[in-house]
Amino acid sequence: MSKIFLKSDEEIEQVRESAKVLSHLLAEIAGRVEPGITTLSLDKFAFEFIKDHGGTPAFLNYQGFPYSLCISVNDQIVHGFPSEYVLKEGDIVSVDGGVNLNGFISDSAYTFAVGTISAEAQQLLDVTKAALVKGVEQALAGKRVGDISSAVQDHVVPYNYGIVRELVGHGVGFELHEKPEVPNYGKRGSGTKLEEGVVICIEPMINAGKAGIKFWEDGWTVSTIDGKLSAHFEQMVAIRKGRPDVLLDFQEIEAVLSKK
Repeated sequence: MSKIFLKSDEEIEQVRESAKVLSHLLAEIAGRVEPGITTLSLDKFAFEFIKDHGGTPAFLNYQGFPYSLCISVNDQIVHGFPSEYVLKEGDIVSVDGGVNLNGFISDSAYTFAVGTISAEAQQLLDVTKAALVKGVEQALAGKRVGDISSAVQDHVVPYNYGIVRELVGHGVGFELHEKPEVPNYGKRGSGTKLEEGVVICIEPMINAGKAGIKFWEDGWTVSTIDGKLSAHFEQMVAIRKGRPDVLLDFQEIEAVLSKK
């Protein structure tokens, strides 16, 4: 990762414009996630959608990644390859995307239910998303990264879920991955102090079973070590005084989901 980049108000607004395109895309994806479609079809749609909205996919060819979206199904945690896999009733699928719009980069992820899912799977999604909310509440000027990390951890621990440690949130905006790193575990009051003008991605990656991970031979896909489900939610936040400035919330996505 590069250094910490402080962004002006004008630059943050440019990142927000990029995030709007990504929010629109994820809302469109929300309407398309259903049994019987392939994950590759979602990736192809994303490529065309981003291009039609004046951007380029921030993930495509990033360090050699060959797709526009990371699509991770069931026990896959992150960085899954879109494929001819056909989504089926009861699956959960994390869709992680990024947009480069006029040189400003956005990044967000949402884990979708495919049709009707088990109560256990739904609880995992609910807890992971709630942990993200807890983390975002701590994303304020003068706080430290550890305040975010511990808030996520404190929410998850009572459920005996595994918190992924090898993969973390990060700064974003000028580059896809900037400093500081934002782990989903840690000690309150520790880590980098948050300054106004920093934009970060907070992204809990929570496993229904053990915290351990394994990497696939493709060099990208990461899955749970025990084959149990994993959920992933990610939002971008600009650091301000007094309140978190969420650059991409989930309102548009969940408005679509509420009508399905």
